[in-house]
Amino acid sequence: MKRRTLLRTGTVLGAAGLTAGLSTRSAAAAGSRLRDDALRVHLVLFDGVEELDLAAPYEVFAASGHFTDRSVDVRYVALDGPRTVTAAFGTTLRVDHAWAPEQADLLVVPGGGYARREDPGVRAEIRRGTLPQALARARRPGLTISALCTGVMLLSAAGLTRGRPCTTHHRARQDLEEQGGVLKNARVVDDGDLVTSGGVTSGLDLALWLVRRELGVDAALGLESMLEYEARGTVHQNAGGRI
Repeated sequence: MKRRTLLRTGTVLGAAGLTAGLSTRSAAAAGSRLRDDALRVHLVLFDGVEELDLAAPYEVFAASGHFTDRSVDVRYVALDGPRTVTAAFGTTLRVDHAWAPEQADLLVVPGGGYARREDPGVRAEIRRGTLPQALARARRPGLTISALCTGVMLLSAAGLTRGRPCTTHHRARQDLEEQGGVLKNARVVDDGDLVTSGGVTSGLDLALWLVRRELGVDAALGLESMLEYEARGTVHQNAGGRI
């Protein structure tokens, strides 16, 4: 375990991840060659994405390598390639990696801007259509597609939640259900290769659950201790689900 360096590197890396110019590899993978068994997490960014939606999962996954012997590689990706993304409250982030879901084990889609009818944000991406189409094409065995908050509505636009147990931000639940999602009143809904969660802060719970599932209970407990946060809410799990 790499716990001695955790507060010095892992937490600093996660907090600094919101600044432009920082490489988005996790602390566990930095400075070393990525192993074949690495957990590869791609966090999808777009203009108008909510800051907390992206920061919470990034922090959890980036620090998770300190609590497991497995390599963890976390990166921001954008559909239109490496570029600078402007988030909902004006934070600018440099995305160093192109869209490559075939290289990921976990695809995480945050939300943001669903309440806005104009650009930028989730509604703008749905109207544009290219990101939902890319998410639909990303489906393959071995890939878990996850989303939090109104990022789930991008999965809905891609047809990925139709007939599947899922959840989203409370203000978008009716839309999700009307579009064919099987709405569950849970903080996190795990339907195998489709994992969704509720609004904003539930990104912590989504990421902690996925760490628990992929890296083990000890890794999740270590992260909870580091973050001084206990996973909350109910997880609705259907391990047999498949996209």
